[in-house]
Amino acid sequence: MRLATATAGLLFAFAQPAWSQTDADGSLNPEELTLNRVMKDVREGRTSMTICATGYYITKSGRHEMARELFERCAAAGWTGAMTWMSQLDDNGLGGPEDPDSAAEWDRRAAEAGDPIGKFNYGLDLMRGRGVVENRALGRKYIDDAANSGLAPAQRLKAADYDLDVVTPDADDWKYAPGF
Repeated sequence: MRLATATAGLLFAFAQPAWSQTDADGSLNPEELTLNRVMKDVREGRTSMTICATGYYITKSGRHEMARELFERCAAAGWTGAMTWMSQLDDNGLGGPEDPDSAAEWDRRAAEAGDPIGKFNYGLDLMRGRGVVENRALGRKYIDDAANSGLAPAQRLKAADYDLDVVTPDADDWKYAPGF
């Protein structure tokens, strides 16, 4: 009976929640798997595909300023997916003012880094003249590169003789009309 009581006491002690403790060497129970931890890591220069992809969930939760900070830092570290997300934020005015010029620049950077989605988006920017001077021929070249990389929307657009309504049927003409 004493062994059972002692065992039950040990199990109870180990079943208690782990309390965060700090000693001279730092936290003995660091925060993990939280947005605070992700932002701490990215602010300290630690980026990875997983950390940068967390920005998707952050922006979908409506925390656009936080997502912008994360994506800017990830883009600076060379993550092209973060560049395309910065374009989306700038193009739609999320976490900052709507800025088609900046959006097109993010797309261009991703495209020049070899990202098929960046190539596709920059091709659309060029074909529409949104954020850049309209250049349909150059836009088609970027779309062709994205299609040759296997990007399905680019392949559909190319097969439809570059009819933009194929990939963005709900796009408002006023938004994508050339600004020059």
